[in-house]
Amino acid sequence: MPDDATPPPVAVPPPVAVPPPIAAPPPESGPKAVDGPALVDRFGRTIRYLRLSVTDRCDLRCVYCMAEQMTFLPKAEVLTLEELDRLGSLFVARGVRQLRITGGEPLVRRNVVWLFERLGRHLDGGGLDELTLTTNGSRLAAFAGPLARAGVRRINVSLDTLDPQTYRALTRGGDVAAVMAGLDAAVAAGLRVKINTVALRGVTERDIDRLIGFCGDRGFDLTLIETMPLGDVAGDRTERYLPLDALRRQIAARWTLDDIPDRTGGPARYARIAETGGRLGFITPLTQNFCAGCNRVRVTCTGRLFQCLGQETHVDLRAPLRASADDDAVGQAIEAAVAAKPWGHDFVIDAEHRTPALSRHMSVTGG
Repeated sequence: MPDDATPPPVAVPPPVAVPPPIAAPPPESGPKAVDGPALVDRFGRTIRYLRLSVTDRCDLRCVYCMAEQMTFLPKAEVLTLEELDRLGSLFVARGVRQLRITGGEPLVRRNVVWLFERLGRHLDGGGLDELTLTTNGSRLAAFAGPLARAGVRRINVSLDTLDPQTYRALTRGGDVAAVMAGLDAAVAAGLRVKINTVALRGVTERDIDRLIGFCGDRGFDLTLIETMPLGDVAGDRTERYLPLDALRRQIAARWTLDDIPDRTGGPARYARIAETGGRLGFITPLTQNFCAGCNRVRVTCTGRLFQCLGQETHVDLRAPLRASADDDAVGQAIEAAVAAKPWGHDFVIDAEHRTPALSRHMSVTGG
């Protein structure tokens, strides 16, 4: 059985080695596909995408994501790796085709490669089209190869600046050189990379041209994300908030953008940058929300299913998961939760909405 303990957070992680392999997964395929319709909510949206968090812990303290001093969940409240595998498999059996592992920082979870290996059995005709993760990249140098061998083909790496001093300030102590080493390892392992950049006033306007050039040179997609009002992170959010319509106008003055219909399963809308040939994505939860086409739900590392990132309503899956080895009760809870999925969120950041829309931090829900 894998050890599901989480290591204590540190400000700047030293180079880490991949934990030694644990027992190979048994050959069974997991829960059988459920007869009948896929997960469809009351608005007719089919849920094909699950974001599954494996930890609330992180080795960085990004200023828009976490408070500098965080209190993390006790081990007993966090799902074991076996429970996470069982839960992810139940969603796949109900028609989920894309599964993204998130955190916190998922690569701080001990023996997390075991979970990727287990969930990877659903690829290649097993019902799952894609197994991916979002990471800050700090530990990617050690994990890129094992992730690729487990079936991961594409990853998102959160990177808001290439400047070492700015990166250190934004992450409260992080080292951008560790991320660069991780990106090199990802490329060497054959992983496709998308860089996720949170748009921050006073930072992104200055750094965007360099980021576009960097991603173009490396063949990476780049997606810009409006900061979301989640959790008490100290400071005035209106000082950092940068709407993407304004940032796009700045970019278009320097680069040639052509809108394209590409979709990768998430909410991003893409343009092609003529000068680099790369794709530039825009995720706009505030200025142009994408709720009408939402095809995803999130499960926290404690087993709470949030039907919408921007709402507090959720369904507890941990209780039925731990109450019985029978999957029926958990499956019924999943189906009931999707049926009650709300239309959308109510995110606002302006002079009247300076405090967080929701009290929970992004790391608790899953990035």
